[in-house]
Amino acid sequence: MTKRTAAKHKLDRRMGQNIWGRAKSPVNRREYGPGQHGQRRKTKLSDFGIQLRAKQKLKGYYGDLTEKQFKRIYSDAARVKGDTGENLIGLLERRLDAVIYRAKFVPTIFAARQFVNHGHITVNGKRVNIASYRVKEGDVIAVRDRSKQLAIVLESVGLVERDVPDYLEVDHSKMTATYVRTPALADVPYAVQMEPNLVVEYYAKN
Repeated sequence: MTKRTAAKHKLDRRMGQNIWGRAKSPVNRREYGPGQHGQRRKTKLSDFGIQLRAKQKLKGYYGDLTEKQFKRIYSDAARVKGDTGENLIGLLERRLDAVIYRAKFVPTIFAARQFVNHGHITVNGKRVNIASYRVKEGDVIAVRDRSKQLAIVLESVGLVERDVPDYLEVDHSKMTATYVRTPALADVPYAVQMEPNLVVEYYAKN
């Protein structure tokens, strides 16, 4: 098992949820937690535990970001006018790797980060190899010509378990995506419920 696959399986088992809605998630077979004590009765979480869990789930969803990376995004969200939780979701969805994943150019968020890092993506005609690059409304993201026939791309486009959200305009024949607008929480097609309000409460208290 690769490190990236192990990370996905580990997070699903730890959260007890199929975070990305994948057909091969171990949670589809076993809903109890990992390890030899996974089948014990679950203890009731404290408010802190619930908030921490919400943060871990959201942070893990975007490729298991480091705490430093995630807290920096949260700090940026807190500085912008409006609801901090909504701002947080908007900033996470503006990450280039997230856009690549949403556009179905790659099958997983982990693959999206690697795909960007390896130089397969352009933004407005210029190559960008930084996964955390923040796209802006109107930006055109494209798979480079030499990368369009890669097996991972062709496989991902055909996936039926995910739809492209309406805040992106995607042309799979040209392998381009236009970032139309920054989404609200309700617009993002999460496979499970995300609770950014609890993430805000976590950082407000810690």
